[in-house]
Amino acid sequence: MMKGVHYLVTVALLALASTLAFADDPSPLQDFCVAINNTNSAVFVNGKFCKDPMLTTADDFVISGLDIPGNTENQLGSSVNLVNVDKFAGLNTLGISLARIDFAPYGVNPPHTHPRGNELLVVLEGTLLVGFVTSDPDYRLFTKTLNQGDAFVFPMGHIHFQLNMGETNAVAFASFSSQNPGLIRIANAVFGSNPPINPIVLIKAFQVDKNVVDYLQKIFHG
Repeated sequence: MMKGVHYLVTVALLALASTLAFADDPSPLQDFCVAINNTNSAVFVNGKFCKDPMLTTADDFVISGLDIPGNTENQLGSSVNLVNVDKFAGLNTLGISLARIDFAPYGVNPPHTHPRGNELLVVLEGTLLVGFVTSDPDYRLFTKTLNQGDAFVFPMGHIHFQLNMGETNAVAFASFSSQNPGLIRIANAVFGSNPPINPIVLIKAFQVDKNVVDYLQKIFHG
């Protein structure tokens, strides 16, 4: 069991603060820029429109609920509660975000990438097998088993994963060097794209039978 909300919040804040040293988003040009959704504008901006600073309150800089476990009753046995600028307006222009990740026994956060941010993962409870794979031509796997209190960094854009190795639940917090790091799940992108990728491409790429490709595309489009 976790030792309490105070411990959880302290570790999470330390992990989040660490991203300030390597933030990838553009630096802000003012003290803050609390986001607002301007649905009436036809102009697209790289980020969010700013709320009038004089109308900003302390409530714009706080979010609750990260102490609540996610629902892991799914095929993956995991739940990711991503807190980015879309959920937390106060993050706008600050170049940071975070996520709570819950794992059922042997649950997995499957191979994925974050195209716009580095990730720092801190284990609060349980034992996780984590790793990432480097780019062509080496495709080296860097992997480690993490216990409570351990941290691991995933460089931006690299395919990575987390697997609960224990028979009990596991909890981790991740911080990102972007207010909107993005997410590409590899299996979903390859077999669940809209519209579907031509099966011939996947048959040749993965060197498998057409029946395998048809089966996987049916699952991810189901």
